[in-house]
Amino acid sequence: MALVQVNFISKMLSRTVTFNAIIPLDHISFGKEEVVQQKPLKTLYLLHGAFGNYTDYLSGTRIQRWAEEHNLAVIMPSGENQFYVDKPNRGENYGAYVADELVEFTRNMFPLSHKKEDTFIAGLSMGGYGAMINGLKYHETFSHIGAFSPGLMIDQIIARSELLSVTGWSLDFYDNAFGGIDTIKDSDKDYYYLINQLIENKQDIPKIYLPIGTEDFLLESVRSFKSFADEKEIPLTYIEDEGGHEWDFWDKYVKNFLDWLPLDEKGNYLSSGNVAE
Repeated sequence: MALVQVNFISKMLSRTVTFNAIIPLDHISFGKEEVVQQKPLKTLYLLHGAFGNYTDYLSGTRIQRWAEEHNLAVIMPSGENQFYVDKPNRGENYGAYVADELVEFTRNMFPLSHKKEDTFIAGLSMGGYGAMINGLKYHETFSHIGAFSPGLMIDQIIARSELLSVTGWSLDFYDNAFGGIDTIKDSDKDYYYLINQLIENKQDIPKIYLPIGTEDFLLESVRSFKSFADEKEIPLTYIEDEGGHEWDFWDKYVKNFLDWLPLDEKGNYLSSGNVAE
């Protein structure tokens, strides 16, 4: 299991950026001396939540272990509290960075599959919103979307709802993060609009996996999206389970999401502290 930290100059963000990558190329299998031919790796682009960065999943979940078991590459960038949206008039194109530039860069750097069916995007909270909008917008790149306790709050943001006070951020913050609150509706920041466009154009919608905790402050806004998804008959796997907006819940559902994805069967590999019987 190779764990790699990469710095490179992003044209989409006009500065040097950092991401972590889990690249499972150095397997040692129990009782197998033959070398197994390495196929291009299936890949998950995994987006952190608010206040986080590219290190979050390594400390908050067991993603490194699970990626090795499934022979899955995982790319973890930083979103800097900017909701992974594009703001071209400000030179801040976080959506294009994670879903276009980063995909191209990592495919050139690592032995990743270029196939849509092998390429996935997911995230939690703010990153769940980012995975949703960019997975839909870049539907020709990503076949599956994971949105864990996603920040599907655009109705509340547009309405300047009191719910926003739970996050501790002001309306000015949201106005800056989205490049203007009044620019959200019927744009590429609007998941309802993106889904309606795909339906209207008779294009395939990526399969969506969406777990939410029953004690999560986002539950009602996520339920509203669920009602919309049911009405539109889009491919949604929806789960409500005990838990809040917390790492214990996300650790559980990152694993369950990987089990849901069309990944390789779990391998019986040696790793640190794991010795053959």
